[in-house]
Parts: sequence; structure tokens; C-alpha cells
Amino acid sequence: MASSLNVSQKLIQSHLIDGEMTPGKEIGIKIDQTLTQDATGTLVMLELEAMGIDRVKTDVSVQYVDHNLLQTDFKNADDHVFLKSASAKFGVWFSRPGNGVSHPVHMERFGIPGKTMVGSDSHTPAGGALGMLALGAGGLDVAFAMAGEPLYFKMPKILGVKLTGKLPDWVSAKDVVLEMLRRYDVKGCRGKIIEYYGPGLEALKAMDRHVIANMGTELGATTTVFPSDQEIKKFMASQHREDDWTELVADEGAKYDEYDEIVLDELVPLIACPSSPGNVVEVREVEGKPVHQVVIGSSANPGFRDFWVVSEIVKGHTVSPEVSFDVNPTSRQMIENLSASDAFKNLIRAGARFHQAGCMGCIGMGQAPATGKISLRTMPRNFPGRSGTLDDQVYLCSPETAAASALTGKITDPRDLEKLFNMKYPTYVPVEKEIINTDLLLAPPKNSEEIEIEKGPNIKSLPEFDRLQDHYQLQVLLKMGDNISTDEILRAGAEVLPFRSNIPAISEWAFYIVDQNFATRAKKAKAEQGGHVVVAGENYAQGSSREHAAIAPQYLGQVAVIAKSYARIGWQNLVNFGILPLEFVEPEDYDKIEQGNTIELKGVRDALQEKKDIKLYNKTKNETYELTYTLSDRQIQVILEGGVINYFKRKNVGEQV
Repeated sequence: MASSLNVSQKLIQSHLIDGEMTPGKEIGIKIDQTLTQDATGTLVMLELEAMGIDRVKTDVSVQYVDHNLLQTDFKNADDHVFLKSASAKFGVWFSRPGNGVSHPVHMERFGIPGKTMVGSDSHTPAGGALGMLALGAGGLDVAFAMAGEPLYFKMPKILGVKLTGKLPDWVSAKDVVLEMLRRYDVKGCRGKIIEYYGPGLEALKAMDRHVIANMGTELGATTTVFPSDQEIKKFMASQHREDDWTELVADEGAKYDEYDEIVLDELVPLIACPSSPGNVVEVREVEGKPVHQVVIGSSANPGFRDFWVVSEIVKGHTVSPEVSFDVNPTSRQMIENLSASDAFKNLIRAGARFHQAGCMGCIGMGQAPATGKISLRTMPRNFPGRSGTLDDQVYLCSPETAAASALTGKITDPRDLEKLFNMKYPTYVPVEKEIINTDLLLAPPKNSEEIEIEKGPNIKSLPEFDRLQDHYQLQVLLKMGDNISTDEILRAGAEVLPFRSNIPAISEWAFYIVDQNFATRAKKAKAEQGGHVVVAGENYAQGSSREHAAIAPQYLGQVAVIAKSYARIGWQNLVNFGILPLEFVEPEDYDKIEQGNTIELKGVRDALQEKKDIKLYNKTKNETYELTYTLSDRQIQVILEGGVINYFKRKNVGEQV
């Protein structure tokens, strides 16, 4: 390693336990903090229980309840009780329902520059705004980190993005990350850490950086990293935590594997069109389309400035009668700070529908848009059906664009407000000290031996999975295209997510967005042939970190996925649950194999142990294809054992793995 290090290299080097910092090679790092949320944390707690863990070994672990807040029956409420009791049992902080969205709350209350964090939410990289190495992962990886095990992943390349200049009026941090998505789309930064540097950082406050780091996930990046500089010191002071600040900046002469540059002065208002965060155009290209819903908030635009600037834009006006104007505050602390200013009053008077602090519409938990109507959101994702409406038309934009469109009832470039309403761009000046509200954060008890975990009737223990066999004859149940998201593999929303702690029930929704009869067909294939495979194109399993997108198909008998390439977290989740993530050696073979084909995989265990390619024989077409994989020695053993829990148990009892 060169003597001059960038911030990412410093973070990894200071926590490296296993492996070498060579791009593409597996490394293991020590994890200081973990973050779990209720849509994924229920499984994490069940996994800790299955592993026989008494108490977590991290510096700080926090369980948030921010996704499944609607209590239309007992399921979500029971899970909240379960998570509270399990957090106390395992020594984890508990953020009560309504306290706020995990990422901004964690940044305000727990994040520390120079620390590592892994979270069972794909937007955990938002913590990189503080100068942390914050990574999203599947719940099993998080559970193992909580148990004191290293976090394993492939050493990424580091993309250095130089920022110069200053953002013009009516353009904000969301437009910066949308510009990155316009350049790289949803898979252009796979296998990379994005590190921002340069004089343009002076124009970005801590929560501006949060916006950019949060949505780095949508670029496919391993994580996003910012330095911990004087702006971060100011932020920590505003949160009454200045003693936790340390400087962490790149050394003079530090190098990057790849380079890019954004001149902030040249940016214009941008918008991501349906149904991908990478489908980015200038607002001017789609302006004038009628809008039915505008939602501000979520983890992607969670800062006080994001709500304040909207409140200033709508002040003295009422939003269009055609628009449902929804406000999702990111925390109780945020609500208190908004109430202490004129912002809350301005939003309410303009017609805002104020919701409880949480993810809400971002995960399809309420706020589903009307059929065939456009919804503008300051959220990070617009995958098909994620909003709760199957034929949704969700656009992603900045708070400025959202506010302007709410006033006019149509997609509007916010710069036009100067002539439409004789409006000047609001100038935001951060407060030195925010009002702090920690009343709904529960510290773990020092002694938890006597605590009993409470489980309602919807909470089922994890199913056990068999070891990998050597020979399979299976059907290709699905053939899919590029960029299949975890929302399409396992549907989100208020109808489905209450079953997240009940694998048999939630598996009924596997691939529902792609094929509503998939679960029925998969159960039949499992009974008749012992399982199935699916085929996909590039970037399979992008998006959310929810491991249900692996465990539910596994429960239905999925033996392997055969794809052109994978998103990082989705690929890791497949391995963790014993599903073979195979790739075509010859990409054109993807075009030859078809849904409904019967295939044979022979000598699978021997091929893995000898690190050889696997041959797939297509019985339907009498063709043979070469398949490969990119598994470390450790991951090969995990696959052979049928998943990482089986591997962990055998390893810990001293059996031969």
C-alpha cells in the first residue's frame, strides 16, 4: 500500500483482519457498529438466536423500527414487541416505532468518523457522509458482524469524484447524485467505492453529503465515502456530539483507481423517470406532465434543510387541488425542530398531509399513488410496483422540483418559480445547535440473562436447509432480463412485509411482480424434481438488501440462479442461503436457454471443491453450456454446507466443514 492513502483506503486498512487490499480479492474487516431495521431485523434477531449468541460484540448496535409502522392487524405490532425484547436480550439499542428513519437518526446520534458499520438496509452507505465505512448487507452478514465475526466482501476499486464549483440556485444535493446516475446508471459503479473530494465539498453540508451517499447504492456501488472535515465537525457540534468528531481526510498525493469530476456550477434540475433510478433526464425534458402526488422526506432527503426549503417555497400558497402533498418527517427530533420554526406551519397551511416519522411510502407502506397517475418523490427508488401500485409512475427528484410541481400541479423546473411566482431561491443558514430528542431511544440493559424473547403467532423460526447435492435435474422456472430488483424478486409493501418474520407465508410472494403464479409453480417443481433454477441478465438482485429475496426462493426450492452478472448484496445473500450464483461463461448462451427448459447439473460438489467450471446440460435442447462463479474458498464451503448458518454451526462445534 502506498504511503499516501485516500479516505477509503485508510478506513479499510485500519480495520483489515483478513486478506489483502487488492481489488477483486475477498477481504474481511472488523465492524464497529451495526444498524438493523424492522423489515430485515426480525430475521437478524432470529439468526442470532439460531446461532446461539448471548450478547453482541460490536461497539454499538441499533435496532430501528421505521419500515413496518402501519398496524392494520397484530402482525407488525407483534414484531415490534419481539424486536424490543430481542434487542434487550442481545444488548442492542432499540429505536421505538415513530422515533425515525434509521439512517439519519443513526448519523445524528451514533455515527462516528473513522468507524466501520454494516447495516441490513441497502442505504446504510449514507453513513459515509460522516467519514465512516458504512456498508449495506444481508441480515446474515450483519448477524455475524454482531457476533464478532469479520464482514467479508470483495475489495472494491475506488472511484475518486472531484467536486469543483458551487451549486447554483434551485439545484441541490439530489441533483448531484442524479447526475452520477445519469452518467453511470444503476450498475456502472458495481465493485467500486465512490469517494468524493475537491474544493466543491465546501458547498455541501453534512446532510447534503448524506443525500449523495444514500443514493450511491442506486449506482451499484459498494459504498460511498466523504472525508470528515470541518463541515462534519460543525454537524457533530449541532448534534451536541462534538467530542465524537475526528478529522479524516485523504493524504496529499493520494491516488484513486478511477477518476471523474463534477463541476457543480454546471448542474441543472434533474429527475429520474419511471421505473429506474438510472433513468435520469433534465426536468425540462418532461416538464408539463400532470402530477397527482408529491412526497417529500425519506432517508434520501432527510435533513432539516430539505423540509425547510420546501416550506419556504410553498409559504403563502396552497398546493394544486390535483395534488396530494405528503410529508414524511424523518424523526421525532425533526418534527420538533420543524415545529420550533415556521416550517411546520408553512407546510400545513400549504396543504401538507403530515405522516408519522418513518419510511412509509418509500417502501410501499401506505401512500400508494392512484392508478395511472404520476407521483413525484424525494425518495431513493422507483422500481416497478415498489410504491404499492403495480402500474405506478414514480419519478425521483429534489425537494425544490417536488415543491415547485406541488404548487403548479405538473412537473415543473423549479427555476421557473422566479417568473411564475416572483420567487427568490431561499437561502438556508444551518442552526448551530438543533433541539435533541432521544426519548424514544432505549439503551440495552447491562444484564440480560433473565430477559425472555417474546414471539407472537406470526413469528416463525428459521427453516433449515439441506446441503448442496452433487446432481440435479431441474426446470428453468423463470427467464428474466437485466436489472431485476429485489422488489421484483420479493415484493415490498403493506400487504407483504408484515410476513417478514414468517418465511413460509412471505415466500408466497416470491417473484410476484414478474409472475403471480410463481410460488405455485415452484412448490410443484420442488415436490416433483426437488427444486428449480431461474435465469437472468445483467445486475440480478439490485436494490434492497432484504435477504428475503434469497431465503424465500430457497424455501421454494431454488437451487441456483444463472445470470450474466449480479448486484453485490443480492449475490452475497444467495451465497449466505446456499443458492448457487452461477454465471454464463459465454454470454450468448443466455439467449439459448429458455423458460420451461429442463436442465441437468452433474458433479456440482466436485467442481466447486476443485474450483472448476460447472457444465449445464439442457435436456430440452440437447445443448451444453459452461457456467462459472466467483466464490472465495470460504464461500465455497458455505455453499456446500447449504448456507452460512449451517457452516457456522459445524465450524463452532469442531466438525469437519
